[in-house]
Amino acid sequence: MELSKLFIALFIFQVLFPCQISIQAAPANSNLFREYIGAEFNNVKFADVPINSDVEFHFILSFAIDYDNSDSPSPTNGKFNVFWDSDNLSPSQVSSIKNSNSNVKVALSLGGDSVGNGYAYFNPSSIDSWVSNAVSSLTSIIQEYNLDGIDIDYEHFQADPDTFAECIGRLITTLKKNGVISFASIAPFDDDDVQSHYKALWKSYGDIIDYVNFQFYAYDQGTTVSQFINYFNIQSVNYNGGKVLVSFISDGSGGLSPQNGFFTACNRLKSQNKLHGIFVWSADDSMRNDFRYEKQSQALLAISH
Repeated sequence: MELSKLFIALFIFQVLFPCQISIQAAPANSNLFREYIGAEFNNVKFADVPINSDVEFHFILSFAIDYDNSDSPSPTNGKFNVFWDSDNLSPSQVSSIKNSNSNVKVALSLGGDSVGNGYAYFNPSSIDSWVSNAVSSLTSIIQEYNLDGIDIDYEHFQADPDTFAECIGRLITTLKKNGVISFASIAPFDDDDVQSHYKALWKSYGDIIDYVNFQFYAYDQGTTVSQFINYFNIQSVNYNGGKVLVSFISDGSGGLSPQNGFFTACNRLKSQNKLHGIFVWSADDSMRNDFRYEKQSQALLAISH
């Protein structure tokens, strides 16, 4: 009798006070295609790139860097300037490509490998000052260009991982809170120093990062399909719960190339419900082959999941 009363009491408690359990669904297949553009100043335009209407398409302008525009660029502690081909990828051209294609969004990427004749370092004077400067300068650029998101692609560091995590995490948080951006991504690759910084960022702020543009093309040229799948699984653990996108480099200089099995790997991941999207570095190089593999990537992504 007492036991039945206990069950009744527990039932009533559950009805009156249901548990608020938040369960994060595992990432699934997606039709997201992303392409970096503008770093090499070879006159590529948004309109040159084929856009499949059945995918979600992100252009990523490369790059905005917190260095000055002098002949010998110096760090500016979060005061960002445009370093992409803004003559061919201007605010009016952003508006035009978005108005012509309802499935297109445009982001900018921060950092990159180099600036001028040297590396582009993440080099803040302090967390608070860097974040303040970055929020202000990037808000101006994003609003001028009518952009939708940011990508983090710092590859060289003169700050420890925790400082990087706080600066970037606070930046993304503030830009999202202010309604300046609707998505954010990171672009790590398999290097100990790079991974230590991005994994620290993921640990503290992974819940506000929408996509992981992992640079699988930074692995050795001649990567096999099975190696590629293994690398993908490793990075999916490193960025647990994240939408890790697969990638190739247009010039074939690294990783698993489209000619050697990239799309085989994509189909295998898709069959496992793990193809969260594809990104390409870069439109600038893909002009040479008439964007052949961009077309193939989007066709694969557009097929019903």
